[in-house]
Amino acid sequence: MLLWFAGTALIAMWFTFRDPAIDHRLIIVGALLPDAVDASLGKTNLMHTLAAPILLLMGLMICTIGRRQFRRQALAVPIGMFWHSVFDGAWMNTETFWWPFTGLASSGTNIPLAEREVLLIVVMEIIGLALLIWSYRLMGMSQPARRRLFLRTGRIDRDLINPRSRG
Repeated sequence: MLLWFAGTALIAMWFTFRDPAIDHRLIIVGALLPDAVDASLGKTNLMHTLAAPILLLMGLMICTIGRRQFRRQALAVPIGMFWHSVFDGAWMNTETFWWPFTGLASSGTNIPLAEREVLLIVVMEIIGLALLIWSYRLMGMSQPARRRLFLRTGRIDRDLINPRSRG
């Protein structure tokens, strides 16, 4: 599922943080990363645990000491991974989600996508498409300058986040 995670992550970022400086493209990458990695392995392992985004976040914080701009950009990936966990319902598999606290041996269960009915996946993708269309409008992407800013930097026009007061 691509559209579901891209759409839910963008809308969640809009309504939760409204951060014009974060790279929203990397939020989408982070939201897609767990399924991409685990699907290539065939089973859920580290990427569908709470430990995965936390370890990546910690690693980025350590590796980017003194590199504030790169840190700010790179932190979007683990944030996207957290959104993936929320919108995938990853916490419903306690053994996988809370690894290693539930034991060091990973059960390697099927990825949640493999457990879902095809009709549900189609409905979720349609909802994801609708959320992407909505975010396109919310973020003013119909205006070429805003669209170029987003495509080039992943950022949203600050005027949409903090509208200047009109007197």
